[in-house]
Amino acid sequence: MAQSAALRCLPGETIQEATTRVKRYVHFKDGRRYILGTLYCTNYRIAFRPEPPHPAKDLPNEMLFDNDNDIALPCVDRILAGAKQTKMKAVTAQSTLKFIPEELLIYYKGFRLMHLYFSDNGLQPQAYRITKAILQNQQNSYMAIQNSNTVLRSLDSKQEGSLISFSTRMFESYSDWENELDRLEAPAWRVSSVNERCDTSTSLSKYIVVPCKVLDNDIKKSFAHFNQRRIPRWTWHHPAGSDLMRSAGFESNTDPDKDNMRSIRSLLFSNHPQCVMVDASDDLPSLSDIQQSYGKLRGLCVNDPSVTVSDEKWLSSLEGTHWLDHVRLCLKKAGEVSVLLSEGERSVVLQEPEDRDMNCLMASLVQVMSDLHARTISGFQSLVQKEWVSAGHPFLQRINPYKETDKEESPVFLLFLDCVWQLSQQFPASFEFTESYLLALHDSTFNLFCNSFIHNCQWERIRGSQRQLNSQTYTPVNGWRDIVWDKILLNGDYKAEEEKNPPPVTVWNWDLFHNHLHVRQFRNPIYQTKKIPRQNGNGAAHNTRMTDLPSQCQVYRLSRGSLVLQSPLVTLKNGSVSKKSAKRSQSSENLLDEERQLRNNVKGQRSTSNLILPLCTGPWVRLWKQCYLRCTTDLQFDLPPPSTAGLANELKSLLEKLRNFHIDRGLESDPGLTNQTEGNSLSSSSYG
Repeated sequence: MAQSAALRCLPGETIQEATTRVKRYVHFKDGRRYILGTLYCTNYRIAFRPEPPHPAKDLPNEMLFDNDNDIALPCVDRILAGAKQTKMKAVTAQSTLKFIPEELLIYYKGFRLMHLYFSDNGLQPQAYRITKAILQNQQNSYMAIQNSNTVLRSLDSKQEGSLISFSTRMFESYSDWENELDRLEAPAWRVSSVNERCDTSTSLSKYIVVPCKVLDNDIKKSFAHFNQRRIPRWTWHHPAGSDLMRSAGFESNTDPDKDNMRSIRSLLFSNHPQCVMVDASDDLPSLSDIQQSYGKLRGLCVNDPSVTVSDEKWLSSLEGTHWLDHVRLCLKKAGEVSVLLSEGERSVVLQEPEDRDMNCLMASLVQVMSDLHARTISGFQSLVQKEWVSAGHPFLQRINPYKETDKEESPVFLLFLDCVWQLSQQFPASFEFTESYLLALHDSTFNLFCNSFIHNCQWERIRGSQRQLNSQTYTPVNGWRDIVWDKILLNGDYKAEEEKNPPPVTVWNWDLFHNHLHVRQFRNPIYQTKKIPRQNGNGAAHNTRMTDLPSQCQVYRLSRGSLVLQSPLVTLKNGSVSKKSAKRSQSSENLLDEERQLRNNVKGQRSTSNLILPLCTGPWVRLWKQCYLRCTTDLQFDLPPPSTAGLANELKSLLEKLRNFHIDRGLESDPGLTNQTEGNSLSSSSYG
């Protein structure tokens, strides 16, 4: 089928069917409204393009995949079709359509729904054809997308004409890690290239951070004694002098000799004589727990429109999913680790059997709670790169977009985003980003056309990128290469190397996947910026040599909020190799007592001025309705709550009118009117 001017195709993409004058329904409190447009089915996606298209002046960047109106076919969960005389029924590629569909409900990953209606103006044959095309191509899409190198490539991460640019450290280069050490003023640590070729550990980043006094030869002796060769390594430095590390569990079938044991000790104790081991398996949900809860939550929120459920039964079912229990446990444990780091100079080691799931979540949450930079947009994106993408979280297995790893599927990253949303609701002025930003990132987890979340580690991304460059030798009509080549000709400022080997597009290239008006909603107008304090030498390098390790090395284990003294390295050897089931819930009284104790521990500590500790009891941990209830048609009739951006603009307008009123009346303006916008905090309860 011929290419369409309204739909710009991706490399290797072809339009299978297109139908004009299709209505896409959007539900509001005052009734159902529709957007008229053209529906496309390609071999990669379902795409809806509103009519008339936006004027070119409103589009500073060409969106190749519109996250609000496009669905990658592998992300489709189920399709319901109906007509006037026929009830809505689930249809698949194997279904025999005995009626011409007039209405389609397309449910897809991310708790989203595309509701389409074909008008009666002679579109019955087109409606039938495009429905069959969607069903057939959806069945074949897994292999089509997986084998066709659909990851987009651009010449520069800073897109020309980008309205909002958020600088992001990718943590795939030596300099990125060096800059992070400089930012945190941690001179006792250095960047090691011992894994630069990814041959020592394929799941680890090319570069790791280790104590300055430990030689690479000694580090190499340690790899074989840890699961997946993921040794203890640095990930963050606290202004109080403590350091956060992460490690896999100790290999049970190895017996390190005295020399190797000394190398392991040097990684843990070179910079601090006290080490606290935090078992990420203890008190936290397992991967199967998370997947089971997510499945129940999805089944509850993505409802059948023909079935009605009472509020009491629905709330009881929500409690039965245990999803909010998992959120509470993660927030509570991250708070405990954050307090530990703020108390003084020690190493806190997050330990997990494979160091690729809950360690990612815990390390990220701790930094969001403790580091001002992690609560900015650039800092948060860099954090995701450092603790998830570069650290080797197996996104391809956990998100499972191609339905190949059902047993390994578990949305750990989505649980993390829920935890961050809870924090942003309790501390609305502490975050530069908004709920719209978190929703966009949540949905981008399923984006199969960028390089961020479709691989399991940096080694796989490098291999996939090389395969794509070697195989992409064609230039599709109106495809991605045309846009890139146009920019080369217009700008004329790209190097030959960049033209030949452009980097893959990442999820952080927001303008390529989201309308610019949507991207503008990412910034929080009530965000209170704070100057990040200097550390005043707390990170000064120690003079300890590997041969002069402290004789009194103390190892503690964090267990249910308390520190338990352990024999050195026994904790590491006997670490969490078997997954214990998580503690489902705690009584409100116990949680309240623990929260009071946690806050008492941090009172009066100067190093906790940037620390945010959430409340984890009942009403404080809430369902993320804007995310999970998006495709519940009964609830779509409620208008979404006003955004903080809208409220802030309205407040600003009212204050301006009030000032003008004082001026017109010849009254002295109240200086408080000028200051009220600064530092005002809109409580989440006022609009949630």
